Amino acid sequence: MEKEAALGVEKSLTSQFWAAQEVPADIVAEIVRASGVPEIVARLLALRHVKPENVSFFLQPSFRNHLPDPYILNDMEKAAERIAQAVLNNEKIGVFGDYDVDGATSSALLTQFLSELKADIITRIPEREEGYGPSETAMREFIDAGVSLVITADCGTSAFDELALLTRQKVDVVVLDHHEQDVRLPEVTAVVNPKRIDEPLDNPCRQMAAVGVVFMTVIAVNRLLREKGFYARIPEPQLMDFLDLVALGTVCDVMALRGLNRLFVKTGLSVMAQRKNKGLSVLSDLSKIKNKPTAYHLGFVIGPRLNACGRIGSASLGMKLLCAEDETEAAEIAEKLEELNVLRRQMCEDIFKQAIGQIESSDSHRSFVFVYGKGWHPGVVGIIAGKLKERYHIPALVMALDDDELRGSGRSVEGLDLGAAVLAAKEKGILTAGGGHAMAAGFSLKIDRAEEFQKFLEDYFQTHRCEKQPAPDYRIDSVIDIGAVGGQLLQTLTAMEPFGEGNPEPRFAIPDVAVSSVRVVGSGHVSCSLVGRNGKSRIKAIAFGAADSIIGASLLKHQGALFHAAGYIRPDTYRGGDTVQFVIEDLAPAN
Repeated sequence: MEKEAALGVEKSLTSQFWAAQEVPADIVAEIVRASGVPEIVARLLALRHVKPENVSFFLQPSFRNHLPDPYILNDMEKAAERIAQAVLNNEKIGVFGDYDVDGATSSALLTQFLSELKADIITRIPEREEGYGPSETAMREFIDAGVSLVITADCGTSAFDELALLTRQKVDVVVLDHHEQDVRLPEVTAVVNPKRIDEPLDNPCRQMAAVGVVFMTVIAVNRLLREKGFYARIPEPQLMDFLDLVALGTVCDVMALRGLNRLFVKTGLSVMAQRKNKGLSVLSDLSKIKNKPTAYHLGFVIGPRLNACGRIGSASLGMKLLCAEDETEAAEIAEKLEELNVLRRQMCEDIFKQAIGQIESSDSHRSFVFVYGKGWHPGVVGIIAGKLKERYHIPALVMALDDDELRGSGRSVEGLDLGAAVLAAKEKGILTAGGGHAMAAGFSLKIDRAEEFQKFLEDYFQTHRCEKQPAPDYRIDSVIDIGAVGGQLLQTLTAMEPFGEGNPEPRFAIPDVAVSSVRVVGSGHVSCSLVGRNGKSRIKAIAFGAADSIIGASLLKHQGALFHAAGYIRPDTYRGGDTVQFVIEDLAPAN
């Protein structure tokens, strides 16, 4: 199986260096002995730093064996007690969420759970123009509505002044969040946040999305209400039915699919396949998801459509879709989301071109991307930042200029904590607002502080680099012979699902294969067959969207030539098929 040394690929057709990842043979053998998994799975687990004793948790996570008590989180007991009290006393409850998918799913989960309890609730999702987190206007709306408890979802940890307004008016506040903590916490009833400074680093909830924190809170509240005999009056909610929302928010917020997140997503995908949520079912049909949903569908098909309303439309549409009670209502909202998503894609294409123009016209050395433009929509700058980070392999900050204010979003790379940098700049008064994670952050500042902010980041990244940045090479999980590619291997690899952040889909290199039967299919895809040197082993392959690329051109012009192929082993489900195909991501000429 191991043929890394034989490849010798220093440059591929896309000028990437292929690096086959190394793992000691004794570790692979230990995993095989401890768990009985096939050697290829053991190798993949070792590359993902899964210890032998954790293989069962990784491959077969279960609620019975792996879900911790919710009270493991600081303030959870206080939060659950206060929410349960509000339900029992029929108090009016305000739910305030963020406008991204994590915020929408968190708010929808809370809204559905409390609605099943017949609670009196008001849910508020801010428009992006209002800025991130609780605003004074929104909090006054809750006060005027007679709310006695406000629950924030996916925000609130740094909303000191806004939440203080509520507490001065005798309105209790429970914060359910997962963003990095500032040097202090808001003075409220409870702050449940696994990223709190006083939470241990090994807390199993630490890498949760906000929707995971909300789910843990719902478990705690549900248990309290059961103990108090509340469900003698109404049916007890089926909490497992909410896991499709937990999976969606977790994947779309790019949380690592390890530990509890893996449990949530793996189970949530099964729940989603049961089509219990009407909104998700309608959106899946509109998005032409015909097979069992995967993490890819959540992150790259469903997520962008839900995110579109928070970026350029009415932010509450996504949450309303997830809470829709009938298919007619869901269909109307889903159609609107589809229209917004088409508009969002066009905006992104235009701004991306402008951003590249700014970058390429500058002669200065770049350690990070820092661009802004007038007329750029603030709702899509995060998408542009992500695309620029992938293009240049350095942190990217993209801002929309409106009058004298810049509102931006950034994406980072391993080793450079952008969230911490933004908080530090906020503490120094450079930013008017800001927060986020190590890999992503949002912020705003006055235009006359832009140069100061850029200089601050240069100094901060220079002195706070966690480790040497990884080279932007092309990592191969394993080199395999073409004869090994088949249904049995594909079935073996499914044990590693779901794939995503923290558990990337395995990438393979197949050496010394000839291409034949090459043709363009569909919307610019290149279909072909890969044939082994002996002429006997043959597999179907496809390079998606490659017709106008150097990959596609090489396949079309050099039939019969030998290549090393790199990519993924996936099922071919086109037209209902269930065969195996190799998805070509890169090629290198074979010597």
